[in-house]
Amino acid sequence: MTDAVLSRLAATIKDRRAAAGDTSYTRQLLDAGPRRCAKKLGEEAAETIIAALSEDDEALTGEAADLVYHLIVLLESRGVAFDDVVATLEKRMGVSGLAEKEARKASSGC
Repeated sequence: MTDAVLSRLAATIKDRRAAAGDTSYTRQLLDAGPRRCAKKLGEEAAETIIAALSEDDEALTGEAADLVYHLIVLLESRGVAFDDVVATLEKRMGVSGLAEKEARKASSGC
């Protein structure tokens, strides 16, 4: 169910490219470009951290939702399909996080 909700959200965000800019916040973000979308994602990440540290579960839930939304908007602004992110996560399933991180480190030469 969760990925169905996220897939619907990604589809809605993609559809907002055709919405009127004066009626769609998403369209305004997309029109502003990836730099603005990335900045907004960073702001939401900071707000999520603050909510997490305040130990307010309701605030954290709301900020996490905002963070996910703005991540998908940023992906859309760059033309990166949300399904590609999901596919990458699926490939990582069943692999130790430490092993996966080490493999990425080895392939990047760092």
